[in-house]
Amino acid sequence: MKPEPARQLLASVLRSLTVRNFRLFAAGQIVSATGTWMTVVAQDWLVLDLTGDSGTALATVTALQFTPVLLLTLYGGRLADRYDKRALLTGANVASGVLALALGLLVAGDAVRLWHVCAFAAALGIVNAVEIPARLSFIAELVGPDVVPNASALSGAYFTVARVLGPALAGLLIDAAGTGTVMLLNAASYAATVAALCAMRPERLYRPDRRPPGDARVSGVLAHLRSRPDQTTTLALVGVVALFGLNFPLTLPLMARTVFHTDAASFGLLTAALATGSLLAAVATTVRRGRPSAGVVAAWAAAFGALAAATGWAPHLTTALILLVPTGFASMYFAQAANHRVQLGSDPAHRGRVMALYAVILQGSTPLGAVFVGAVTRGFGVRSALWTGGAVALAAGLAALRAARGGGHAPPLPADGTATTPTGTGSRP
Repeated sequence: MKPEPARQLLASVLRSLTVRNFRLFAAGQIVSATGTWMTVVAQDWLVLDLTGDSGTALATVTALQFTPVLLLTLYGGRLADRYDKRALLTGANVASGVLALALGLLVAGDAVRLWHVCAFAAALGIVNAVEIPARLSFIAELVGPDVVPNASALSGAYFTVARVLGPALAGLLIDAAGTGTVMLLNAASYAATVAALCAMRPERLYRPDRRPPGDARVSGVLAHLRSRPDQTTTLALVGVVALFGLNFPLTLPLMARTVFHTDAASFGLLTAALATGSLLAAVATTVRRGRPSAGVVAAWAAAFGALAAATGWAPHLTTALILLVPTGFASMYFAQAANHRVQLGSDPAHRGRVMALYAVILQGSTPLGAVFVGAVTRGFGVRSALWTGGAVALAAGLAALRAARGGGHAPPLPADGTATTPTGTGSRP
């Protein structure tokens, strides 16, 4: 590639970073999200240590953390539509930091019990139910409507960078200093996001009317979606793939401990391999300009399912590491395509709550996914959770692809035709 086209491509990929408020936000989020992913690994390892490698206990803690997301995020979306998102995010990050500090001190003092981990997981889930929709919809206020699609993709990219760095660092630190140290570092990392939010220039935010027109109730978005089959079909596909396929926070630690019989460092490598593929996909989607078709979303769901199933049959750790890279790519590309299809087709009056519903489906399905993983692994072993979930995702993707090729026309796009949110966080790509 010639130098000038290369510079133009790079400028296009990074154009959101010309906005000062977004640069601050991205920097704070990279630090905080890295700490969060370090704690994901540390918490999983801690639960397995406390319970003698119990998959049921791991599933229970995961379910407790994500059940509030399932139950409360739509109400969090209503808060994000009505109140100052910057203030909501500041409060949520302070609360998360306090929770992480308290749990870290218990672990470091060798006083932690399983019920402590369960209680803190549930409390963090409540905070996340407010933080997630506020963060998703805050992107549009940071950069304005013209730059939102690029900011969305870059947000997915920096969260994936955190997914690469966090597990790799956690694996090393757990072996060197223990899980308590990792959790204390996570507590400190929330200060980066709080500092970034405080350093922003409020007068440069693109703030809409905080009281959305029309029906502002949670039920209003459900009524809106009944008239949008193109949106509901995509959300349904996301639900199936998330429920059965996107359960890697549960399956990877169990694979590391009970199938490959490795240490925390190798578990970190498995998670980092998945995240590396996700990062490549996030970067690839920064050049997207328009709304993805239903066929693109369905095809990538099918591709992810096939790769996840193949990973479940991996005979060795090395093979699993190799397969997890394209699996991560397919999972992120699918999630980004589905996210952009939903948000680029949403009415601006409902967009905050529509994307809250997207987050509920993507992340709130984790408790049910935990039940699925726990039941399958008890009866058929850890590998079965991967290849069974992959097979279901593959079948759902193929069915959706066939339906997309059958024709049908979507309603017209909203007047501004803009996207508003990044792909998502937490344990889902």
